[in-house]
Amino acid sequence: MQIYDNPGRDLWPDLTRRSLPDDAAVEDRVSAILERVRTEGDAALKALSQEIEGFVPESFVVSPEEISEAGRRLPESLKEAIRIAAGRIKEFHSKQLPQDYCWDDGQGTICRRRFLPVNCAGLYVPGGSAPLFSTVLMLAIPAGIAGCPRRILCTPPDKQGRIADSILFAADLCGVDTVYKLGGAQAIAAMAFGTQTVAKADKIFGPGNRYVMKAKQILSRRGLAIDMPAGPSEVMVIADDSARASFVAADMLSQAEHGPDSQVMLLCSDPAFAEDVRAEIDIQKASLPRESVVDKALGNSRIIIFDDIDTQIEFANMYAAEHLILAVREPEAAAAKITAAGSIFLGNWSPESAGDYASGTNHTLPTSGLANAWSGLGVESFMHAVTWQQLSREGLAGLSSAIIEMAEAEGLKAHAEAVRKRIYGKN
Repeated sequence: MQIYDNPGRDLWPDLTRRSLPDDAAVEDRVSAILERVRTEGDAALKALSQEIEGFVPESFVVSPEEISEAGRRLPESLKEAIRIAAGRIKEFHSKQLPQDYCWDDGQGTICRRRFLPVNCAGLYVPGGSAPLFSTVLMLAIPAGIAGCPRRILCTPPDKQGRIADSILFAADLCGVDTVYKLGGAQAIAAMAFGTQTVAKADKIFGPGNRYVMKAKQILSRRGLAIDMPAGPSEVMVIADDSARASFVAADMLSQAEHGPDSQVMLLCSDPAFAEDVRAEIDIQKASLPRESVVDKALGNSRIIIFDDIDTQIEFANMYAAEHLILAVREPEAAAAKITAAGSIFLGNWSPESAGDYASGTNHTLPTSGLANAWSGLGVESFMHAVTWQQLSREGLAGLSSAIIEMAEAEGLKAHAEAVRKRIYGKN
């Protein structure tokens, strides 16, 4: 991990750039998978499972018996931890439910805005070496609060065709309707197009590897609704002399272990502290089971020294991190100046891990600099708004001159005539 000492602004664009691999080959592969699933349905899913995973599950649908058995096998201590997290996530997200509203101008025109849930929410949960049961909570709970009539979930099974017990328990706890033993780009395709077995989703949510995210991006270009464009996980830490090197190193490693494409950044003002953090990272990573993954992520990462916090904040806003930790004496004051971040963690006792699991906020967040315009997942992500308007004859008459004038100025005569016929024509 390289240290940069007060780099000039001309270097900032390079230092804020993510080191993403060339994905032309990934796009070609994913495009081919999408087309196979679109045209062949379940037959393609079976063939792709055999090609990619080396086996085909007896059924893509998880049975009620499998869900019950998973609940019995899971340790009670973990079940209780999941229940605690679920309760907090539900409490926080319940505050987000948007309200319908109505405006009556008192002159014959009434305008309304009504919020409706997505009919079928397609949820994707990564499995494999790190089955992210916490993501089940982050997706299924806000979808339930939004009132989605149907919630389906795809997640990859292991080599024995089993889904992690923790994922099945969390899905059952959250009331997910159907769980499918499907992973990768083919799972996204199945939910996008629908197959003989997999229901068609109206919008797809959830993180994943490069193939999953590329599938979502391609389908988004074709008109499918997705939660957000996203890439590898990332964290930025701003630290002053109140921070502890061991805490900062642990926070950086917690993101680096997500995957080899992850990126972690530290902004500080003290070169000695920067060296302390780098030394702590070397010490702590040696005990991690995913050390090889961490090493690759650290190759994409850096420590940058700026003399003052205002410059650090300016750089942070340019970077627009998925996760931003403010390990400083006055975190509230610093946070007030942040204009681009997915989720902010204030103070030395607010690790990013809290947001990933149990603080109550959502961990599905924009990455790759998109936090300057995109929001993290919330209840509103599972809803869409419809506007209504109702005009009386008097209300339309009062607006007719303005409507006609504007329509004709834009050269849209039929728009103007739709008003004239009503107000000035023969009824």
